[in-house]
Amino acid sequence: MCGIAGFFRSCAPGADESVLRRMGEAIRHRGPDAGGEYLDEHVGLAHRRLSIIDLSSDGNQPMFFGDGRYVIVFNGEIYNYRELKDELERAGTVFNSRSDTEVILALYAAKGRECLNDLNGMFAFALWDRMEKTLFLARDRIGKKPLYYYHAGGDRLAFASEIKALLQVPGISREIDPTAVVDYLKYLYVPAPKSIFRNIHKLPAGHWLELRVGSEPRIGQYWDVDFSRTRGGSIEDAADELLYLMRDATRCRMISDVPLGAFLSGGIDSSAVVALMAGVSNEKVRTCSIGFSDRTHDETPYAREVAALFGTDHREYMVRENLPETVLRQARFFDEPFADSSSVPTYHVSRLARQDVTVALAGDGGDESFGGYEKYTIDRREHQARQLVPRPILRFLRGVAQGQPGVVARKVRTLTGGALSDPAVAFYRTNTFIEDDLLNELLGERLRRGTSGYDPSRHTVDAWDKMRGADHVACMLYTDLKTYLPDDILVKVDRMSMAHSLEVRAPLLDYRVIEFAASLPSSWKIRGATKKYLLKQSFRKVLPDSILHRRKHGFTVPLGDWFRRDLRGVAEEHLLGPGMEEYFSPACLRRLWQEHQDKKMDHGTLLWTLFSFSLWRMNYLGTSG
Repeated sequence: MCGIAGFFRSCAPGADESVLRRMGEAIRHRGPDAGGEYLDEHVGLAHRRLSIIDLSSDGNQPMFFGDGRYVIVFNGEIYNYRELKDELERAGTVFNSRSDTEVILALYAAKGRECLNDLNGMFAFALWDRMEKTLFLARDRIGKKPLYYYHAGGDRLAFASEIKALLQVPGISREIDPTAVVDYLKYLYVPAPKSIFRNIHKLPAGHWLELRVGSEPRIGQYWDVDFSRTRGGSIEDAADELLYLMRDATRCRMISDVPLGAFLSGGIDSSAVVALMAGVSNEKVRTCSIGFSDRTHDETPYAREVAALFGTDHREYMVRENLPETVLRQARFFDEPFADSSSVPTYHVSRLARQDVTVALAGDGGDESFGGYEKYTIDRREHQARQLVPRPILRFLRGVAQGQPGVVARKVRTLTGGALSDPAVAFYRTNTFIEDDLLNELLGERLRRGTSGYDPSRHTVDAWDKMRGADHVACMLYTDLKTYLPDDILVKVDRMSMAHSLEVRAPLLDYRVIEFAASLPSSWKIRGATKKYLLKQSFRKVLPDSILHRRKHGFTVPLGDWFRRDLRGVAEEHLLGPGMEEYFSPACLRRLWQEHQDKKMDHGTLLWTLFSFSLWRMNYLGTSG
């Protein structure tokens, strides 16, 4: 796990090794163990290393191969590098290190960009071919590792693991994209390929970018999730096959030359990962959990149950003190506005884990592949109503419930509103967090002008449209796998773990597991009211029923209470103080704040979204905006 950065010299003609060093130092938290730069007449590369495999200096980067023809900077881990290395050695390749980095170089020298199809791992890398004068960038299939790039036409390009490194390059503007602000308010993150800055982009997951000196960059996709081939056989056989895949995905993620442990929430996915680790480890698995004094958000009792069951070396941390300090500190690690509030416990669990280990395994990915979110069952009920209930009746019911108080009326409005909408648009509404009327009231004049006619639903609808004709559950899962998972969940885990120089690996995000899940009938994922049905059947051999069948909790935090107590002072200062009026209506901000304080409405999520934007603005634009 590391940080990478670089540029074409045409992007910044005066840039030299001092710029590369500044780029590297900006992301030193990603790799504090070693660093290096490479500069020639065309390209500069920078690397900061977190040593995991081959701790010797042989693994340092930038790394050369093929008599110096190829130079690489690489962030991530290749889990099948030993098998690939054996194949290459049988073909005559001679290696100088034990690192997976050198395997990528050798594979690229043999196969070019087709090498990506052979790699099982999480990665972002930049490989410079000195003979062909071509830079090749690539990002892993599901988007575990980040890769941003700045492009100003022609071969004027710079790239980095995080935007803060790009901002070290002279001439790169911090001009905001107004539509990205609207996206952020809707989704709580800025969806790829955008960033918050107008000329900085994300390379989408499963894509490569190739740029030859004097040319324009070419971008291509090398992998996608395929739901079109549904497997046959019995559900029992599928459960056995999944367990075999998960055992192998866990085993290969335990390859490490440094101490290794696991995040443990007590939920199905993280518990299964710990169970599988315990099954192959010769020593106690080290586990850690985060809890809250608010019992409705605290999962530590469940984590303790799992830790005791598998005899782990378990540690816990309760999020009680210095909350404002934590929130202010963690905001520096998000280069864009980011409002998934579970970043707070993720920050703490990463800090706790790093006290003992350098690598931690986690349970991310099970919900998106196997149908674990409650929103899937709600959206599926809306679709059933869309198919079975005549539209005039739906409109009549919606009209009766309109303006009526109470939970039942609200549920009727939600159900009928979704059923009367196009399925993709309805799922967009499920996945977004502010209504259009309130959004329009909230936006300041400058943002309103800059986003006139803009439709943020396209991020969801474009992904959904690739699945038109598939069953409804498959459409939902595919859309989340291409949007919410890489742009929210994986960003959160990467930034919060890297803030502590901790590498996080997720067996459920092994592309073989994702492809296997995509091949399953949707009825094996969500069966009646049971979510993740097949996954639970598979894990019955490693987990007790008390864990498999307890209600899903989620990594949630008590936002409503935080803004009335712990964060009240600092949040009020940021939300109602100077600077925010450049983007948002001060009157609307004051109204939202007061309604929340008076408990007339719970605006916890929206206030967190706005507070996070203010913290980002302070860190990256200065207090003046």
